[in-house]
Amino acid sequence: MTNKMAKLDENDRSILNALQRDASISLDALASELSLSTNACWRRVKKLEASGVIERRVALVSPEAVGLNITVFVSVKTDDHSAQWLEKFAKATASIAEVTEFYRMAGDIDYLLKLLVSDVADYDRVYKKLIAAASLADVSASFAMERIKYETAVPIP
Repeated sequence: MTNKMAKLDENDRSILNALQRDASISLDALASELSLSTNACWRRVKKLEASGVIERRVALVSPEAVGLNITVFVSVKTDDHSAQWLEKFAKATASIAEVTEFYRMAGDIDYLLKLLVSDVADYDRVYKKLIAAASLADVSASFAMERIKYETAVPIP
C-alpha cells in the first residue's frame, strides 16, 4: 500500500479488528460476527488484502518458548549516509534472522534494530555480523529487562 490512507468503513474496521485478534477465524464465523453474508465478507477481506491494508497473516510465536530470552535494541550511527551504504547494510541485516525489526531514525542515532537472542554470547555473535556488514561509526546495545507491553495489533481509526 502507498502512503495514501485506505478509505475504511465500519465493516472494514470490524474485519481488521477481528482478524488482528485471531487471524485463524473461519470466514463463516467472521461473517456471522459481523452480520454479513460469507460472500460479502470474503470480498471485503480480499479487497483489504489486494489494497495492502492486510499485509499478511501470521502466527505469533513466544520468543521465550523457543529460547530467545533476550530482546536487544541496537542503536547504530554511521558516517556514510549514501544509498549504497544503506542498501549494503539493509541487505546484510535482512540475512540475519535475529534482527526482527530495522528502522531508519531521525535524531541522535541513524538506525535502530530490534534483535531477539538467546543470551549475551548469542548477541555477541550477531554483533560481529553487524560490524562486519558495513562501516559503522558507533554501535550501542540496550538489553530489555522486562516486556511491559507488546502489541501487534494496529489501532484502527
